[in-house]
Amino acid sequence: MSTRIHQILEQSGTVVFPGIYDALSAKLAQEAGFELAFVSGFSVAATMLGEPDFGLLTQTEITDAARRICRAVDIPIVVDADTGYGNPLNVYRTVRELIEAGAVGCLLEDQVWPKKCGHMRGKRVVERGEYIEKIRAADEARRGHDFFLIARTDALAVHGIDEAIARVEAARTAGSDASFVEAPTSVELLAEIGRRSPGPNVANMIVGGRTPLKTKEELTELGFQLIVHPVGGLFAATSAIRKVFGELATTGDERGTAAEQVSFTEFTDIVGLEEKYAFAKRFGVE
Repeated sequence: MSTRIHQILEQSGTVVFPGIYDALSAKLAQEAGFELAFVSGFSVAATMLGEPDFGLLTQTEITDAARRICRAVDIPIVVDADTGYGNPLNVYRTVRELIEAGAVGCLLEDQVWPKKCGHMRGKRVVERGEYIEKIRAADEARRGHDFFLIARTDALAVHGIDEAIARVEAARTAGSDASFVEAPTSVELLAEIGRRSPGPNVANMIVGGRTPLKTKEELTELGFQLIVHPVGGLFAATSAIRKVFGELATTGDERGTAAEQVSFTEFTDIVGLEEKYAFAKRFGVE
């Protein structure tokens, strides 16, 4: 089945896209001209709960976040569905809920629940057969819908490269659309994944993460077609907020950081204030 993500890949070859976590970050991604965006579980856990990506985010919370985000923008949204939040029955429900929320794809991984961020220590994975049943359930849940299924494995850190490749190969046979071997720690591993894993392949770029940072061109050459930067926006926003709040707490005045802030008018343009005025006027509301 050809989905919107397949069509983007056919047109662009290699796609770089950002991680988002709420309607505002989604609007900024769309404004920047990205063809799609990714709802990062790491970022939603941080912004919604103030917690690390440690298996604390629930299916309902990620689905609610996805629904708000999908309503706010026109670009296609892929959602981090973690492990599917249970067995294949839970996976089936998760995919159906995400489709109803307006998402056009999800990432499904093979960690033991509760999971951890792929760049954290102490990861464990379920048996390969158990994971493949989840992929089969997700594939059945999305049939007849524009929905792109990414099979992610964390087996590289636990069992090594051969098992990781075997899992994404089995997942593709079971119905997934793309392969994601998480957290390779060297350029050599990236190259081996790009050579052996069935494409399209996902590369996960995190500043300070376990995987070497590479450009779009370098990753394309290594065999990757979907390049996600899941937390760059979150980390930048955190740095900016910390600086503004620190200045305000120290001096009682935020004018010292005014140059780093968007203006009131710029911000209201982003969230569509004038469009709301025009819409309200149609109904006699000033």
